Amino acid sequence: MKKTSFTTYPAVLAALLLGSCSSSTSTTADSAEATTAAATAAEAPEMKMGRGLDLANMDTTVNPCVDFYQYANGGWVKNNPIPASESRWGSFNELAERNNAVLRDLLREAASNTAAPKGSASQLIGDFYAVGLDSTAANKAGITPIKPELDRVAAAKSTDDLIKAVADLKTKGISGFFSMYVSQDDKISTQYALLAGQGGLSLPDRDYYLKDDERSKTIRTAYINHLQNMFRLMGTDEAAAQKKAQTIMGIEKKLAQASKARVDLRDPYANYNKMTIKEFSSQNPNLKVSQLLTGMGAQAAREVIVGQPAFFKELNSMLKNVPLEDWKTYTQWHIARTMAPYLGEDFVQENFNFYGKVLSGAKEIQPRWKRVLRATDSALGEALGQLYVEKTFSPEAKQKALTMVDNLQEAFKEHVRDLDWMSEETKARALEKLGAFAVKIGYPDKWEEYKGLDISRDSYAANVIRASQFAFRDNIGKIGQPVDREEWFMSPPTVNAYYNPSMNEIVFPAGILQPPFFDPEADDAVNYGGMGAVIGHELTHGFDDQGAKYDFEGNLKDWWSEADLEQFNARANAVADQYDQYTVLDNLHVNGKLTLGENIADIGGLNIAYTALQKALEKNNPGKIAGLTPEQRFFLAWAQIWRVNMRDEAQNQQILTDPHSPGRFRTNGPVANMPQFYEAFGCEQGDPMVRNDENRIKIW
Repeated sequence: MKKTSFTTYPAVLAALLLGSCSSSTSTTADSAEATTAAATAAEAPEMKMGRGLDLANMDTTVNPCVDFYQYANGGWVKNNPIPASESRWGSFNELAERNNAVLRDLLREAASNTAAPKGSASQLIGDFYAVGLDSTAANKAGITPIKPELDRVAAAKSTDDLIKAVADLKTKGISGFFSMYVSQDDKISTQYALLAGQGGLSLPDRDYYLKDDERSKTIRTAYINHLQNMFRLMGTDEAAAQKKAQTIMGIEKKLAQASKARVDLRDPYANYNKMTIKEFSSQNPNLKVSQLLTGMGAQAAREVIVGQPAFFKELNSMLKNVPLEDWKTYTQWHIARTMAPYLGEDFVQENFNFYGKVLSGAKEIQPRWKRVLRATDSALGEALGQLYVEKTFSPEAKQKALTMVDNLQEAFKEHVRDLDWMSEETKARALEKLGAFAVKIGYPDKWEEYKGLDISRDSYAANVIRASQFAFRDNIGKIGQPVDREEWFMSPPTVNAYYNPSMNEIVFPAGILQPPFFDPEADDAVNYGGMGAVIGHELTHGFDDQGAKYDFEGNLKDWWSEADLEQFNARANAVADQYDQYTVLDNLHVNGKLTLGENIADIGGLNIAYTALQKALEKNNPGKIAGLTPEQRFFLAWAQIWRVNMRDEAQNQQILTDPHSPGRFRTNGPVANMPQFYEAFGCEQGDPMVRNDENRIKIW
């Protein structure tokens, strides 16, 4: 399945993703040896440390042993307010902005080339971008691009008619009802399987419908208003719009009540319920499974892995008990919601007013070129990426990144061999898995050609739908085919990275292999603290609380001894307990169980990267640069990749929905467990950044 925002990612991917910053205030230091060193560094700007570490970001009035995040990033936090069009602003955004400048130039050039051969990368991205920028045409078209879909739903006379319409809408990337896509079979990684899971919600999580705190109530009220506004834009009168809004809220609340919580979704065994299509159909007769699959082009499927059978049981009941007219209203809403960003400005602005302002806290909408650029990358990521890597990612940079990966893998193997809590038998299996990791750097070896995808300058919304259909057909067509292990699930310009347990692979797009994460001109300490720790993070995902359940071939399979698994779980529980204590907003705490996998990956990745750095320093140790030791530069580089300012609304959403801890705690949480950090900055027992011996955590 190619990376696109119009289809569903495999749920198992563990990505680096964005961090965020907490709203807690910093603490001023009394004195520290490391503070003096940093002050000296600040007085030596002529010393070049590579673009990955900026001394101006620091706040040297803060003791690193009290709040390392603030010490490393306080200057940046103070001097970089969030732009009005953003809900957060941090190192990921800064890098994305630099990438956007390159991508915008590429898209402008492609858009101006009206003679590009049909089907070429230049023609595809050029036409998609050019028509996307044409707001006049979008305004003139109004609701026309989605009217055939709305009319078809309105004309449905029975549940059978509705299911036929839903099946067709699924192929066009329209959300609603449930999720269904093809991915690897968790227990047979050499085969593709049809997966079905819960879905159908318009708010970010089930808790938005179910919690009774004031923030949740306020959001629900705003959501009702948004629904009414959207139906008015579709031509519905005031009274009918109010009724339709309540209808949708009622349906989605029932779906939310039947949905598993995000923490429960982290258990791959509980979410693996394989059955024949006949069994699935028998359990859910009102879903008209055979008809649905035929309409989706998935009739070749003989089995389905159902993630949440209880959800489908409730949906099946609702399809019988909820009036058809209500389901039609719900379906029309999801058509409009999915397509609103690609229609006229009235739909675009209303969509932003709720999803951008209310949920995320942004003050104004991003410029159109940036929104269309992002859509182009989502729809045609490898066509755009092919041109991007030619401009930004040299073979030399790729080789240096591969060398770093090799060094990190060797360091990880050393850590496994030295574990005092794991038996030799389980160590052998862990080393087998480490040795089997596939590594993808920068961009695919073979580019997607997008054969058969028709992109033109007739309609922005039509292009989005056609791109969705192409991606859906590509995905659903994998049923019965051999697994494509060369496939990428992120486009090359993406500022992110991921681990895929079914492939047992780590993937680093060219977009993130840029400063401050990776800089061929920076010294090793900076690169290992930045990209090295990111690589270590993704490697450790293969051994976090979820990844550790998959073997070296990518199969969901027990490969641990019972005693070793008990030891691992005890350490994992300690990680969850540590992060549960962090307060983010008001009385809102980090969810240690939801963020467990990412926190284990951060702690493990930083430890592994530190070991790899020490090996690199044995060959070439430049000593202090600008008054900072290599070890200090290493930890500062780690901290500075998580610098971020974030709006309250976005922080609230992150805590409820995101498996990643906020940036402050991604910085402070791991280093607080590392004696190497204490030594580097002269921290002592009793300092806030120093955890007691009995509480200190090291898994990998």
